[in-house]
Amino acid sequence: MKFSVSVIIPVYNCESFIEKAIESVLLQPEVFEIIVVNDGSTDDSLSLIEALQQEDDRIKIYHHKNAVNKGRSATRNLGIQKATGNYIAFLDADDYYLSNRFENDKKIFSNDSKCDGVYSAVSFHFYRKTKAFELPHFKLNTVSQLIESDNLFEALISGKYGYIHLNGLTLKKSVFNDVGFFNEALIVAEDSDLIFKIALKCQLKPGIIDVPLAQRGIHDNNVFNRGDLYQIYNIKMYESVFIWSGKNKIPLRKVDILLKWIWILNYKEKKTLLGYIKHWSYLSYKTPKWFFTYLSLKYFPIVRLRQKLFSFLYANNRS
Repeated sequence: MKFSVSVIIPVYNCESFIEKAIESVLLQPEVFEIIVVNDGSTDDSLSLIEALQQEDDRIKIYHHKNAVNKGRSATRNLGIQKATGNYIAFLDADDYYLSNRFENDKKIFSNDSKCDGVYSAVSFHFYRKTKAFELPHFKLNTVSQLIESDNLFEALISGKYGYIHLNGLTLKKSVFNDVGFFNEALIVAEDSDLIFKIALKCQLKPGIIDVPLAQRGIHDNNVFNRGDLYQIYNIKMYESVFIWSGKNKIPLRKVDILLKWIWILNYKEKKTLLGYIKHWSYLSYKTPKWFFTYLSLKYFPIVRLRQKLFSFLYANNRS
């Protein structure tokens, strides 16, 4: 299969960054086309993109119907639908690629026909002053150890060895036929949702994980500054992966791992017993497939909370 890469860039009011982003992609010889999807920008982003398009016809511009703003998931999904390359990569409009972004990926795909995707390291470019307490959080975005594909989901969901950033991921276009597209119901964490699903169902291989191949732009308008949104949508993201797993042939042991982390998030929220049962009932309704397995008993709230609810039964064990 020819290694022709379609790079998808969703754009919403990024006039300060978009030229640098597109120019960094144009420097990559493996790039077949740049799919720029304008998500209803109201600044000068579009005019800057159109000027670049006059210089290089690999740049293709698309809009949502009626030029409305639909969010990152819908915008990337439109880009995937329009892409004609055999491989898909993503870049946010305020980020940029470094040199030789796809050189190693091409070799890996060429040597392993079963490989569905390659992930590499991403680092940070600060457009604002950093604060001392922030620095530990802005290290290399990478999976720090070589992990077999079958164990990757567990490593990612635990965060023990880091995580995959979308800017460092290259995928066969066929992956989206197997896994689906970005979940448009998620305002944030939509990238983690898709990456978890891909790790559960596809063969992902590490690329260059100790040196960055892309840079994330850090500025005052980054969406990850919105902790309130992530608090709401993280649990929705895990629910999305769980419901999706019920429609796909995912091994039971991996669903077990996923439910464990859903339980941990619920426990951190300090739900009441009724709250736990309501949430469990919702998941059971959405994915009845898994509740004819041992998971039904293992994660039933009264079973999980048995030591707290019936502490008197365990008093002798603690003494």
